[in-house]
Amino acid sequence: MGYNVACMPTLTLSSPVLIVRQSALKNLARELLTQPTVAVDTESNSLYAYRERVCLIQFSDTKADYLVDPLALDDLSPLAEVFAQPRIEKVFHAAEYDLICLKRDFGFEFENLFDTMLSARMAGREAVGLGSLLEEEFGVTLDKRYQRANWGQRPLPEHLLNYARLDTHYLIPLRDRLAAQLKQRGLWELAQEDFRRMPQLNNRQNGENRGDDPWRINGAQDLTPQKAAVLQALCRYRDEVARALDRPLFKVLGDKTLLEIAQACPQDEWELRKLTGMTERQVAHHGRGLLLAVQRGLKSAPIHPPQNERPDDGYLLRLDALREWRKTTAQKMGVPSDVVLPRDLMYTVAGQAPQDLDGMRKALHDSPWRFEHFAHEMLRALQAG
Repeated sequence: MGYNVACMPTLTLSSPVLIVRQSALKNLARELLTQPTVAVDTESNSLYAYRERVCLIQFSDTKADYLVDPLALDDLSPLAEVFAQPRIEKVFHAAEYDLICLKRDFGFEFENLFDTMLSARMAGREAVGLGSLLEEEFGVTLDKRYQRANWGQRPLPEHLLNYARLDTHYLIPLRDRLAAQLKQRGLWELAQEDFRRMPQLNNRQNGENRGDDPWRINGAQDLTPQKAAVLQALCRYRDEVARALDRPLFKVLGDKTLLEIAQACPQDEWELRKLTGMTERQVAHHGRGLLLAVQRGLKSAPIHPPQNERPDDGYLLRLDALREWRKTTAQKMGVPSDVVLPRDLMYTVAGQAPQDLDGMRKALHDSPWRFEHFAHEMLRALQAG
């Protein structure tokens, strides 16, 4: 998460419990299984490694803060029951990415979630970052110096351990305050529906972007087919280097630099040096490899962008009608428009084109609150559109 160690001169917290042994992890899992509510967060090393991994998992209950070190542990399966146990509510802030990472690295499944960021949005809060919420609710000020910290380093310095624990330390009391606000606004059942939907949406996430895919780079589709083949060869070169060095792609060469090389197709180091994205250091380290990649691309068969089938006009009209309806409804409710109708549900309704309540019930099968409160309005919007 993107928040950092707090400046709280008047508040002293007991030290977090660092879990680096298998026996301690089993004891922690047993302890967490006795709790009705557990706060959770993760820290990853996406800015420092070729393939991101979870480097720290933070837990808080009402008694203590715990920091689990996955890099020191061989087996995190004792935590699986905690995440899958429907009796225990797991509180996250901005859960989506944490769920993706925990599922990817450890195969965890999730039941009974509460997301404080989603709750704050439903409660009509304008500033929904954790730092803003903690400052407003508890007078806690967070310092952002460690936002880009390397969580893969070992040992982790004490200031990072103290930073990490604060991302979960206040989540349970924050959850209680936001839950009360949701109930007051009559949106508790809607929030519960969306919390239940989170693991399902997480399971639909696509895999990681492939580093050798040229079409993930902005501007690639504007290249000629032959220069797109050059960009593909350049992407493959960068991916191989990044994998060998265990570095993120952007720390080897930036997307804009690769696109500029593909556009210019330099034939020698002199031409390579003229490009604005290239430095002397990059030319020294990568000049030969880049020039060879350009030649491979020029000799390869031209490539074309993947063709996505264009939706029919009726579908696009229904999408426009739903967008306008949810915008108007959101303004009346004082919430963001995707709280009224998330994008995945909007696309489903537009695609299924329900003609009556039975059809709308099918489209909104995993959101009965929205069906009960919005079905008639949505049908009128679709028919008018």
